Amino acid sequence: MYWPLTPIEYRGNFQPPFCPWPACSEHRRTAPNFRFRRHGFFSTSRRRLIPRFYCLTCGRTFSRQTFSTSYYSKRPGLLRHVAAGIVAGSALRQMARSLECAISTVAGISARLGRHALLLHARCLAHLRGQVQEAVSFDHFETFEFTQDYPFGVGTAVGLRSWFVYCLDPAPHGRSGRRSASQERRLRERPQRASRGRHEGSTRRTLKTLLELRKPGRPLRLYTDNHPAYRCALVSPVQSGEVEWSAHANPPRGPRGSPRPPEARVRDSALFPVDLLHKILRHSLAHHRRETIAFSRRINAAMERLFVTAVWRNLIKKRSERRGRASPTPAMVLGLTREPWSWRRVLSQRLFYHRESLGEPGETLYKREWTTPLFAHNRRHALKHAF
Repeated sequence: MYWPLTPIEYRGNFQPPFCPWPACSEHRRTAPNFRFRRHGFFSTSRRRLIPRFYCLTCGRTFSRQTFSTSYYSKRPGLLRHVAAGIVAGSALRQMARSLECAISTVAGISARLGRHALLLHARCLAHLRGQVQEAVSFDHFETFEFTQDYPFGVGTAVGLRSWFVYCLDPAPHGRSGRRSASQERRLRERPQRASRGRHEGSTRRTLKTLLELRKPGRPLRLYTDNHPAYRCALVSPVQSGEVEWSAHANPPRGPRGSPRPPEARVRDSALFPVDLLHKILRHSLAHHRRETIAFSRRINAAMERLFVTAVWRNLIKKRSERRGRASPTPAMVLGLTREPWSWRRVLSQRLFYHRESLGEPGETLYKREWTTPLFAHNRRHALKHAF
């Protein structure tokens, strides 16, 4: 997959590959003969000259900064630091104190990074479409938004050999377990969320994506636990021969330190990649630890940070940090990249919403339309020039 090494901001010989205005006919077209002419410069606060351009098709002007991930940003130098802080276990207030900025600044940058990670992940999947041959481990990562009365799972599909994170799909569901009378009364008084299919709907959406990625003519090998929602979602693809499904129950474990039974060894081997990802999410993201006050307030913001973590896991983090340079990243195992990336390279160029194929729930998450009903106001991403 082609991706520039040098950020757009530092390319002196930059030439726009297409028109950034979505309504222009040259926006979705990628051709070397994009018709434009230079339109002068403008100066930044640091006295840097940024070239401007004029599209000969739609007559609109734009600059080199339009193709940068730091477009419209007053603190462009914070993007890499916030991205690194998200996967380093820092909460938003901690990052704001360390970077000496407002927490709203960190929250806005986090949302921007989440949208960029969504588009970058979609581009990676577009390059892998029809090429995946490995088995996939699938399970739901359980967390909550704002309060434990609003739990939701995140369907995580991970390659068994490469450990590549293929899908992240939210599945809001009702609170389970024993509840007191006051908790039942509070649940009835609070507004209800749109379920969007719960675990079964999340599994169906993930399965649709995985079937598009698999190599034609070969069934998809899928390993899960014995969640009842998986059986409902997979019965039709299994009967048609599109999916080879193996369900592994969670056997009872003995006391700590006792040997694992044979069925537990089989289950842990089949679901090891997805179990490892869940451990990394608990360890690396402050909002998903078992004991924390840094919980996510909105499901959309939580998913944005999860996609940032998925990009870090796939392109930056090596499979084994103990082996050092000898260990590849999941993207390298699949042949998607040749070397580990850095945050500087991940953010080297801007991706445009109308030029990528997100599908569901990516499009809803990108526009921040997956709202939390407990809040009267949910900020959506509807800026005309920010798409």
